[in-house]
Formats: sequence, structure tokens, C-alpha cells
Amino acid sequence: MIRTALAAAAAALAAAAVPAAADTTVQVPTLSVSAEGRSLRAPDLAEVSGGVVTVAPTAAQAMADNAQKMSAVVAAVRKAGVAERDIQTAGLSLQPQYRYENNQAPILTGYQASNTVSLRLRKLPDAGRLLDTLVSVGANQISGPNFRVDNSDAALDEARVAAVATAKARAELYAKAAGVRLKRIMTLSESGGYEPPRPMVMMQARAMKAEADTPVVPGEIALTVTVNVTWEIE
Repeated sequence: MIRTALAAAAAALAAAAVPAAADTTVQVPTLSVSAEGRSLRAPDLAEVSGGVVTVAPTAAQAMADNAQKMSAVVAAVRKAGVAERDIQTAGLSLQPQYRYENNQAPILTGYQASNTVSLRLRKLPDAGRLLDTLVSVGANQISGPNFRVDNSDAALDEARVAAVATAKARAELYAKAAGVRLKRIMTLSESGGYEPPRPMVMMQARAMKAEADTPVVPGEIALTVTVNVTWEIE
């Protein structure tokens, strides 16, 4: 029993004699900034959607009426020169319609069928005329346009260069104010892309003879990139 106690005491003394491992982690002082770069471009692509909503007493009739009108819409789009790759069905639905009265069960009044096609328009000067054509052949819902730049790589690269330059200038300003000096860049990351697109406006359309094409004005859009840069300082 005495021998066991002596052995335990010796082990404890040996453990106490071993120095703890030294913390070799060195905290490097850093300065982090974020900056945005922006490049303006005239859009060369417009995204719009055109749809047909029909109502009939039966589901079959609602779908049949809708298919007939939607076929005319798609045919008009193709005739206007929109490529097949730029035409896509965006939504197809059939919903029962009810009339609600106080203290009574809902009364089925018919069915509503809806079909929407999404279009990418590459000839912006013709966009207004195409929208008017869609209405004239039976489309009764139009939404858009959302403007885009089809090939945005060069514009985004401009925005990246501008963002980094702004980040560097901002970091130098902070460093000077704080009395430190920038050394090497430790991390650099980016986020961004288009500015949020203008909200698509849904319009209930009616077929009518227009005095002029519906005006569609592309204006200018901004492509943005945000960079986050961390420098080592001294």
C-alpha cells in the first residue's frame, strides 16, 4: 500500500516537472475593408412574359380555349423572329373557381386555365411592337421587361478592377489615419453581379388597335462587384 502511494506521488511530481507546450500562435494585426465596383452598360437583352388566362364552365373547355389562344401567341412570337432557344413555357395551371356566400358552402362556378411563356428579346427596338402583337392575338397578361446584358464578362471585369482600386484607396486612408502601414494582402474575396432587376410589372392586357407601338426604353443598367480585402499591417 505504501509502495503504491509512493509510485503515485512520484508520477505526479514527474508530470508537474514537464513544462506546458508553448503557444506558438502569433496574432498578426490586420485591416479589412469592403468596396464596390460598378460598370454601366446599355442592355442588349429584355426578358418578358406573355400569358393567356381563360375561364369556362368546365375544366376541359377552359384548357381547350387556353390552348387555342396560346398557340396563336407562340406562333406570333416565332413569326416575329424570336429564336426557339429564347422561348420557354414558364407556367401552366388549372384552378376551380368558386362563389362564396354567407353561411353557405362554396359554389363551383367554373375553371380558370392559365399558360405563360417566357421570352428573351434580343432586338430591343422591336420589343414594344412584339408586346402589342401578343395582345392582338390573345395574350391578356404581360409582365416585364427585365433588362440584361447578354455577355457581361468584360463589364464585370471592369467592376472588379474598380472595386479593388477603391478598396486599396480606402485601406490606405484608414492606415494613414491610424498611423499604421499596409503590408501584404492576406485575403481577397468577391460577391456581386447585377444590381437587383427592376420589378416586373404585371399588366392585364386588352386587345385594341394602338396608335403607336408600346414604348420600351432600355436605359442603362449597372453591373456591380463587391470585394472584401484584408491586409496585414504594421
